[in-house]
Amino acid sequence: MENKKPEIVVFSEGFLHWGQEIYRCALGRSGFKENKKEGDGTTPAGTFKLREVLYRADRMSRPKTQLPVREIKENDGWSDDIKSPNYNKLIKLPTEEKHEKLFRDDEVYDLTVVLGYNDEPVVPGLGSAIFMHVARPNYSPTEGCIALEKDELLKILETCDSETTIRIKPLVSLVPAA
Repeated sequence: MENKKPEIVVFSEGFLHWGQEIYRCALGRSGFKENKKEGDGTTPAGTFKLREVLYRADRMSRPKTQLPVREIKENDGWSDDIKSPNYNKLIKLPTEEKHEKLFRDDEVYDLTVVLGYNDEPVVPGLGSAIFMHVARPNYSPTEGCIALEKDELLKILETCDSETTIRIKPLVSLVPAA
């Protein structure tokens, strides 16, 4: 019998399955697709590794997880500049290149999981900063990330390790065809 790796499954209808639980989540404002492009607002379809957890130590305790964990600093950013050699990588601010600030005024990036999308190798223009992070209170769409309620994301991370992957896919009917 094949030993299957643990997998988080995200469905296009806005829910996520992990273990025995189903969680509500927000996805990209333009849905999802396999051929994501920078700035298109889609969540990339496919299976990706969970690379590391980033968190704001001034707002929460270190998350319990077996994944690598890094504290977000005030000068941390993520490059989304397709012309930069740092594209889709953690960078230090200030910088002239186009980027997202990780140390934000809102709580969206207080707990962030870096997903292994477009990182081995990085291809400029295929999308950057694809994370699993904290949802806004109304679960409004993201720019391409997966967003969950903070306590639910913390609960999920407790049982994740380096073997855990996340698969983003369309809903498959659970009712057999007649």
